[in-house]
Amino acid sequence: MDARIQQSVVVNLSRRPAPVEVGPFMIGLDPTTAGPHINYATPRPGAAVTAADVTALVAAFRAADRKPRLEYVTSCAPDLEALLTAAGFTVEARHTYLLCVPETLASPPTPDHFSLREPGADSQRAALISAQNEAFGGDPIVSAADVARLRRQQDAGGVAVLAVSDDGTCAGGGGAAAPVGAVSEVAGIAVRPPYRRRGLASAITADITRRLFLAGTEVAWLEASGEESWRVYERVGYRPAGQRLYIAVS
Repeated sequence: MDARIQQSVVVNLSRRPAPVEVGPFMIGLDPTTAGPHINYATPRPGAAVTAADVTALVAAFRAADRKPRLEYVTSCAPDLEALLTAAGFTVEARHTYLLCVPETLASPPTPDHFSLREPGADSQRAALISAQNEAFGGDPIVSAADVARLRRQQDAGGVAVLAVSDDGTCAGGGGAAAPVGAVSEVAGIAVRPPYRRRGLASAITADITRRLFLAGTEVAWLEASGEESWRVYERVGYRPAGQRLYIAVS
């Protein structure tokens, strides 16, 4: 399963507006943002990697005026971390990723006074992104490029869901990448602070995952950022599966 997850990341990065292939690496680049969580690289699963490959990778990032950074499933490139460390990279985080399949999905009820829907207009997409930015401690201001990025994700077969209160306020949401080989990453699950601890995160996660499975996805995966989110994901049927590394040049 590790190789299947890793290959899905490779393909998703190749779908960025300006991808660059460097030896065994795929760099996903988006000229509209310098965000490191959008512009990063990953190795092809099982590919042999040399110090020269890492040097070429860094040079490609520098040429694109982006911070050299990678995310990958560690078992798919077990010797890579040592090469990256020797080249000046520093570990940002080590995360366990979790998997869900149709047989394990549990769908809790949507909390009272909220509804879950897929954004169909740019104003709804902007509201979703703004809620995510606020929930993660970022700037709630949303650019046209941010909205276009989400629209492209949906047009490519990805999923987006927003939670809306009875008064029309967007309380949170999340999404999932377009499936690759029937595998999709769920990400950006967010609930704005005033609406937390009502079960919205579980409902949003389950709804996104359900939509993926109804469209033919076989495996959904995500990462938990802490114990609280871990519990949320386990409640809807996600189970620990493997390790991923985040590493970048400081």
